[in-house]
Amino acid sequence: MQKNICRLGLVGKDVSKSTSGKIHTFILSEWGVRCEYEKLSVPRSEFDGVMRKFLGDFDGFNVTIPYKRDVMEYVNETVGDALECGAVNTVVSANRKGYNTDGMGFMLMLSSAGIEVKDKKVLILGAGGAGRSCVVALKNAGAKVWAYRRNKAELDELCSQLGVNAVTDPEAGGFDILINCTGVGMHDTEGKSPVSKRAFVGASVAVDLIYVPELPEFLRIAKEQGLKICNGASMLFYQAYYADCLFLDREPSAKEAQDLYKKYLTKGE
Repeated sequence: MQKNICRLGLVGKDVSKSTSGKIHTFILSEWGVRCEYEKLSVPRSEFDGVMRKFLGDFDGFNVTIPYKRDVMEYVNETVGDALECGAVNTVVSANRKGYNTDGMGFMLMLSSAGIEVKDKKVLILGAGGAGRSCVVALKNAGAKVWAYRRNKAELDELCSQLGVNAVTDPEAGGFDILINCTGVGMHDTEGKSPVSKRAFVGASVAVDLIYVPELPEFLRIAKEQGLKICNGASMLFYQAYYADCLFLDREPSAKEAQDLYKKYLTKGE
């Protein structure tokens, strides 16, 4: 769609520290479009009402923890990665289609950081909406994927649905890459890590989808153990870029996304 103004939003349990609005406003301004962006922190009891408001009043919106699966009940169709991983992070209101740009943003983050995943043993810690997207993206890129969730029933369901291996002890070590998708380390769990230093034995890379704080405890421990580390700041930008391409029916380009991110780091923040 060709627009001069695009009204977008973000819904999650706690989006108070999200910089999504700033990112979307920056990207759209580079394309000559004014962005109006509203962030809503929503308890589950109010989720239904917010969905109806967003679908009725907004051009599109983003969804984050913990509603990436709940939102699927409100869309007419789930498309591409959203269908494969069973989680939606982007909704285009006009056609009520649900998409997932987390996987694309995640893989562009890894490649931009020089992190290779093909044939690597990768452990995903926590596999909610974003974690499921990462599992699918890693599998499609040729990684050997294991997953861990504290809830065994949810872990078994995840592994069965996505065809990956379950881990019962995340502290056992022996993985090349560890990825924290739990959310532990931000908001009221800041300063905590989902695993201790034992989990990093044998690993060379640690990735955390958290971007506030910049160095969550998970990455601090990993860095102390000599691992290469990467937080989720660029993934946040890249998944927003791919979402904006959907909102404006624009053909995405990895190079354009990377160029915009470089410009954002120097001018946007």
